[in-house]
Amino acid sequence: MNKNKKYENKKTKTERDPSLKPAEAAEDKSFVPLTRKNVLELRIASLDEDGYGTARSEEGMTLKVGGALPGDIVLAGVDHVAGGTAFCHVKKLLTPSQLRSNNPPCRESADCFGCPLIAMKYSEQKNWKRGMILAEMAKYPGLAAVVVHPLLSPDNLIHYRTTAKLTVAGKFSEPYIGIYRRASHDVYDLQQCPIHHPLIDKVVEAVRKGIKKGKVQVYNPQSKMGLLRYLVVRVSTYEKKALVVFVTSKRSFNEIHHLGRYVQEMVPEVEIVVQNVNATEGNVIMGQKDFFLTKKLYLTERIGDVAFRISPRSFFQINNSGANMIYSKVREWAGLSGSETVLDLYCGIGGISLFLAGAAKNVIGVEVVEEAVADASMNARINGIKNCRFEDGDVADLLDEMAGDHLAVDVAVLNPPRKGCDQNVLERLASLRPKSIIYVSCSPQSLARDLDILSKLGYLCREIQPVDMFPQTVHVENVARLEQIG
Repeated sequence: MNKNKKYENKKTKTERDPSLKPAEAAEDKSFVPLTRKNVLELRIASLDEDGYGTARSEEGMTLKVGGALPGDIVLAGVDHVAGGTAFCHVKKLLTPSQLRSNNPPCRESADCFGCPLIAMKYSEQKNWKRGMILAEMAKYPGLAAVVVHPLLSPDNLIHYRTTAKLTVAGKFSEPYIGIYRRASHDVYDLQQCPIHHPLIDKVVEAVRKGIKKGKVQVYNPQSKMGLLRYLVVRVSTYEKKALVVFVTSKRSFNEIHHLGRYVQEMVPEVEIVVQNVNATEGNVIMGQKDFFLTKKLYLTERIGDVAFRISPRSFFQINNSGANMIYSKVREWAGLSGSETVLDLYCGIGGISLFLAGAAKNVIGVEVVEEAVADASMNARINGIKNCRFEDGDVADLLDEMAGDHLAVDVAVLNPPRKGCDQNVLERLASLRPKSIIYVSCSPQSLARDLDILSKLGYLCREIQPVDMFPQTVHVENVARLEQIG
């Protein structure tokens, strides 16, 4: 039985998030103001991009219900009101939607809300995600002819997440290790998460027991007292081993040394233990200083035939099967013959670059994060790949330099962060006139916007392959193939 529980921060809702101003509802005369005392019977009409079931009140108010699916009839309790929107939770499911699974992997998803789609049948999840992509493309007339293929699914629909970054809260006598609930500082305690790799759950349980046994002081962000702030766990599915990072407010070696030893005794698969010190305030988890408590410094993971070193702060995909599908599709659509120069923008630790290297003449990876470029160069060396080079710096500036050097690019790969590409990056890339562009995106909204811009710069999107990198959540990855048309 899942015994997850919630650690409630003592601040009020409005103190936690200054944007939540219930008074605003009272000032709007178009609807009767709601309060946390209200319980409403609602028929859920749709699902928004964040996974909230949505309905409309008779007064025209938008109601967002966490854990509800289209077609549900629910009793919904109001949590807070912001302007013309009320955020609610399911108090009771009166009539279940036909979209609901009879046996979902998690029965507490409505309370946790880390995986908003986990109660939905998987076939319906795929339909909803593809529909979301089609809806974004439909906003731009120039993208009407783009073929959106059915989603590709990874090997595992649960237990696929190989990295977890968790908050530690409460007291050493009753520690909470989990995630923040949306729009709050309440920590939802995760004792068994169906999304996590099983080894992560084993580590979390051992850490929880170790905190109690060693009386390790838990950090309190209000008083700024205590030691242990976050727990980061990374798993290598290739080695079947784990790396554990204890993020603390100060060095304090003794407590963390004993906690690390205890966790290794309880979970022998833990081969690397690290203390990371982060004394700063805010939401950044990792600090700049790592102290290794073990001789081993990194894990090794493989995607396809390529090996990667995973260190405490390396960026790495959390779903290896999904990453393999994305990289393989990029390689297929690149259509390399061995004579091409490939430009990989926002290359991260070089995953796509190294996948393409064997079929290209040379590959140039560009990334703004210096540490990621260092990891990419290391990964090229350990794989014996000599036709890749990686450069760190602003993408737009480096594209200008390449244009000044008259670099001939045959294929360009774009894999930007969720916000997509700045228009000047797209313009400068188009000025290099690659024959084709492969765009990898984690946001249908920014992808559609950028594809529309590229169509005006001489590159037409022919097809999109969605990949369900994160089953049970609202997120979807896309690989788009563009051809030069001018």
